[in-house]
Amino acid sequence: MLHVAVIGSGPSGCYTAQSLVQQDPHVVVDVLDRLPCPYGLVRYGVAPDHEKIKSLQNNLRTVLEHERVRFLGGVQVGGAGLPAARLRELYHAVVYCVGAATDRHLQIPGEDLPGSWSATQFVSWYSAHPDAVDDGFLRGARSAVVIGIGNVAVDVARMLARGPAELSPTDVPQAALEALAASRVSDISMVGRRGPSQARFTTKELRELGSLPDTAVSVDPAEAALDPAWSDPSGLPSAQRRNVEVLRGWTEAPAADAPHRMRLRFFLRPVELLADGGRVGAVRFERTVPDGQGGVTGTGQYEEIEAQLVLRSVGYRGVPLEGLPFDPASGTVPNLAGRVLRDGVVMPGEYVAGWIKRGPTGVIGTNRPCARETVTSLIEDAAELVRRDVPEDPLAALRDAGIEPVQWAGWQSIERAEAALGASLGRRVVKIPDWPSLLEAAGGTSV
Repeated sequence: MLHVAVIGSGPSGCYTAQSLVQQDPHVVVDVLDRLPCPYGLVRYGVAPDHEKIKSLQNNLRTVLEHERVRFLGGVQVGGAGLPAARLRELYHAVVYCVGAATDRHLQIPGEDLPGSWSATQFVSWYSAHPDAVDDGFLRGARSAVVIGIGNVAVDVARMLARGPAELSPTDVPQAALEALAASRVSDISMVGRRGPSQARFTTKELRELGSLPDTAVSVDPAEAALDPAWSDPSGLPSAQRRNVEVLRGWTEAPAADAPHRMRLRFFLRPVELLADGGRVGAVRFERTVPDGQGGVTGTGQYEEIEAQLVLRSVGYRGVPLEGLPFDPASGTVPNLAGRVLRDGVVMPGEYVAGWIKRGPTGVIGTNRPCARETVTSLIEDAAELVRRDVPEDPLAALRDAGIEPVQWAGWQSIERAEAALGASLGRRVVKIPDWPSLLEAAGGTSV
């Protein structure tokens, strides 16, 4: 049997495991994750009010319940955890599907002021990631600025406008639900440095903003008209054309009087976060215009937008992995069709898939062909890989190293605990948000 470790249980990890067992009847897969819960960004990145997308967990569950796939949660690879070199001794091959673990920064003055966070931190908080901290995101905030015009920016802007009636049926953790219900944020600005035709959100996500209860969405037609494609979007790809059509609908009617006012702003580049009483109080933007080459250039004209809460959503970025080469320019591991390259030479038995392979691009489904390509490379190498001696069951070696993984039964115990928590609060399933409670719940059954 070919023993393969897949590091990461998000979509790319699960699709890699699925492709492995489909392509080779003589492979067994351990899917290792640092967290005791599977599914990666499907559990901890998809907004709680997007239940249809979150239902993808059911498909990933089928993969992890396959007879030749085993989930091992709570296993950190590298750092203070299991050394990557030791992992390589336990398996014939290792596939790293660790995503892009950090966010990009604006690199402007005032970015570290209290009240300024990455959208990733905010998403982790309302998604109950056990590493998240409740830093009082909404405390004292009346106006919020979301910097970025992609799907994550749309998600956080939408969550800021949601009320308790809409969020209570979701799995959002109780503390986040109570904080969002008590929020006084009434003005939300989502700001991009480019124009409407270059926005990165999908039309479905964009349209959803217009259906939010008690929320008036507006676009400044004069600002949007700086985009050459605004007056005639017929030459745009279909996705961008539909976006422009939706945005145009929000310029034709004046913003209604509503508890929440959401403004989509374009051609504004953040240059500084301004302090007020020791925390962020406004964002200073420079007006930009198209440069004729697909980018923008500054005009020297500035505008300030009030904000006691600033969330930057300008992209994810991969981080170096212990023992693996890393390209800091792209934030990826150099690879050839998924095979890890060190100084241009293939590293036998080490592979990558997902964002750490190609960068943070595409949607969830994009990970499927990406994983398939990597697995095809691995299967081509299998005859050589299987010659190495590895333990018949690496779990014993993990336990000898003091690591007691959370197996599938432990994860099922966490699910039952979250259902019980929801019932006790008069809600459905409610996520457990902290490490001690998760591990206690997982320990409710033999692992």
